[in-house]
Amino acid sequence: MKKYIKYFNAESVTEGHPDKIADQISDAILDSYLEVDPESRVACETLVTLGLVHVTGEVSSMALIDVNKVIRDTVRDIGYTDASYGFDADSCGILVSLKEQSPDIARGVIKKDREIGAGDQGLMFGYATNEAMDVMESASYMPTPIILAHRLAYRLAEVRKSGFLPYLRPDGKTQVTVVYEGDKPVRVDRVVIAAQHSPDIEMERLRKEMIEYVIRFVIPPEWLDKETKYYINATDRFVIGGPAGDAGLTGRKIIVDTYGGMAHHGGGSFSGKDPTKVDRSASYMARYAAKNIVASGLADKCEVHVAYVIGVSEPISLYVETFNTEKVDPEKLNRVVKEIFDFRPRGIIETFDLRRPIYKKTAAYGHFGRIDVDLPWERLDKVDELKNAFNL
Repeated sequence: MKKYIKYFNAESVTEGHPDKIADQISDAILDSYLEVDPESRVACETLVTLGLVHVTGEVSSMALIDVNKVIRDTVRDIGYTDASYGFDADSCGILVSLKEQSPDIARGVIKKDREIGAGDQGLMFGYATNEAMDVMESASYMPTPIILAHRLAYRLAEVRKSGFLPYLRPDGKTQVTVVYEGDKPVRVDRVVIAAQHSPDIEMERLRKEMIEYVIRFVIPPEWLDKETKYYINATDRFVIGGPAGDAGLTGRKIIVDTYGGMAHHGGGSFSGKDPTKVDRSASYMARYAAKNIVASGLADKCEVHVAYVIGVSEPISLYVETFNTEKVDPEKLNRVVKEIFDFRPRGIIETFDLRRPIYKKTAAYGHFGRIDVDLPWERLDKVDELKNAFNL
């Protein structure tokens, strides 16, 4: 019987995309506070637009931070260093509207005996799949479309920053359509790239070099064929970009941050939030559990769903979905996950040592499946314990 054919798309954006600039500024501010005062509680939102950065939110910390300097350094690192772009590190205006965290929220977070209550109510998901591990060992148990989209976006930044393709500017977007037979990716049907560029580059050259030095560098050759279609700068011009072309907001790329739409999302953004905010930290723990389950061979794909009440340490719900790919009893798997993985906010923070300034590097190219940075929730150090629980 012929396997069911389906198409799945995912997109990513470069670090110079307006929404990602906002995410990186929010996380850079968070890192700056945590570096001085690890107990800082931060919920920081950023808006970027033509010539302006506006930061708002709540901060409770013993640290005194030069927020303006953090913002300008972040924008400079991304590559906005030329006033002709309509937005640059030295000339952009900055508004800072940070206030202290509400005491009504704080009383739910800070508990006796060093316990920590969830910083908000909500639901979070973590996901893992082994669908592409036989083709890309570096797929890191992520869905194929989002991992390819991220690596295309990362490659765009890499060839720009190195000067290899000097006509590129910081803004950019990628999108990939992957063809599946059943649950197995078999080829790439379409690749979309929108790369901001200098006004004098010939579009024919740009398109040729995008295929040669970006697309073919990232996508395994067996997934590209004569039927693959390429859409590169489809409007023929992308000179005006970044905040000069579109406003950016923290948390507006939450599907890009996670699994590209292949798995559920609770709706909360990650960037700018300290680890008492379970929108972020519990999503990391859910990914950690799901990835270790799949890597241990207990299932081929897995989604972990967890939910919290503000001020309460223990999650009110924790469920493991394996989509009929499990190799063990699913009821026992749910029990084992609750025994092995500590989903209390304090347990999550201690497991991953989350009171460190590690967040800015997550704010572009995804929070999961990264091969360029070491993220503690990506480690596979629970595989043996999970196997032992099932006598494997």
